[in-house]
Amino acid sequence: MRRLAVIVLSITAAFAVDKKPAFSVQPAASYPGHATQEKITVGVKPYNTNELAATAFGKVKPHERGILPVLVVIQNDTGKPLRLDLKAEFVTAEMDHLEAMPADDVVRFQGVQKRPGMRPPTAPIPIPRKAPKGPLNTPEIEGRAFNVKLLPPGESVSGFFYFQAFDIDGAHLYLSGIKDAASNQPYFYFEVPLDKK
Repeated sequence: MRRLAVIVLSITAAFAVDKKPAFSVQPAASYPGHATQEKITVGVKPYNTNELAATAFGKVKPHERGILPVLVVIQNDTGKPLRLDLKAEFVTAEMDHLEAMPADDVVRFQGVQKRPGMRPPTAPIPIPRKAPKGPLNTPEIEGRAFNVKLLPPGESVSGFFYFQAFDIDGAHLYLSGIKDAASNQPYFYFEVPLDKK
């Protein structure tokens, strides 16, 4: 009986070690990097540490391969539905603009290792469509990508945008393409700092 108890405890301990932290999304205004205008709140969180990457992507660490995942949460308190034709850009401290990479390009990206003094590219490295799957090939990359097109009133949505970037010091996210669903009238763009803690 004692031996059975030891085996059960060993199995329980093994499952506890393998259990990864749960991924959760907080309200947009709760993130240190957030902005509100016209009753729309955008919260952002760069996933640039091993701990954060483990919650969202398991064993894959995009930030170590030159891909910075940025979680974007949008809360709609306008009382009207919003259409989301989003364009996200990573803006460096030097004011270089980097467009977000499609998630299917991220899973083909072979990655680059950061070297001391290395600056981020000013344009994304093109990825051939027939490139083999790379080290970031995990279902979470595409599954957690931001792909919502309509946001009902009183609701919030979230997802990741991916950028070929390493450093977030002095950087911010530029987000445009939020529109009133009925009139197609665009709302003002958002600029949200990425290095707030």
